[in-house]
Amino acid sequence: MGAQKRRTRLTAAADAVDAAGENFRTAAADQTLHTLDPEEFQIPGIGEEEKAVSWIYQNGMVSGPGRPIYNELMSAPEHERCPLCGHGTVSQLDHFMPKSSYPALCVDPLNLIPACSDCNKAKADKRASAIEELPLHPYLDHIDGQEWLAARVVHEDGFVRLEFFVSPPPNWDQVLTARARNHFKLFGLRNTYALQANRFIGEIRDQLRTLLTSGGADAVRAHLLAGATSSLINRPNSWMGVTYRSLANDATFCHGAFGG
Repeated sequence: MGAQKRRTRLTAAADAVDAAGENFRTAAADQTLHTLDPEEFQIPGIGEEEKAVSWIYQNGMVSGPGRPIYNELMSAPEHERCPLCGHGTVSQLDHFMPKSSYPALCVDPLNLIPACSDCNKAKADKRASAIEELPLHPYLDHIDGQEWLAARVVHEDGFVRLEFFVSPPPNWDQVLTARARNHFKLFGLRNTYALQANRFIGEIRDQLRTLLTSGGADAVRAHLLAGATSSLINRPNSWMGVTYRSLANDATFCHGAFGG
């Protein structure tokens, strides 16, 4: 009986939930998401103690009639690649606006971001108090068509490593730049990309030595540039593509300072 009454009250709140979704979209377009008052995004007639969000997921999204929508959202990213970090594998849905503060958006498709477990954990239920603190939304902030990820090659004590950072294009304003850098920090992308890149260097080191012996630095550079072109053509901010490009542009590396 309790579940049926809850279902009835949730159904009665449908118009309010739809309105919350429209307000969410308006604020996203106006870049005012950080100003949204959680009090205006509660589900009418449902108390916090009822844990309505968990109930909705258990009886609607995950195990109920909404499962096809859940599956469609989860499978949206190409190759199941997490759109928040561009590296991990999608394993769950993250709420861009935290469901604990904005329960009326808990099943809004635009608020549901397929994510890897690391990114979902990193974001947690954090609320942005300023626009600069808003992470990038993969479906609202269309920046993947521009090159913004860069890396520097560091030679130190006979070793070589890459350090990744945000290099904003000239057309970015201060807010977008700040948000990108906050996103980079929030999801630990500096360390994630560096770890992958440094492992990758170790994997191709012997191949590069063979190329250096047979064709010199030009052969090494050509190989790295080809890798960069292939990796970056569809994903301009691929950590692997940026790794290839950064190494190709480093004369010391191409002349044999491969480290290890």
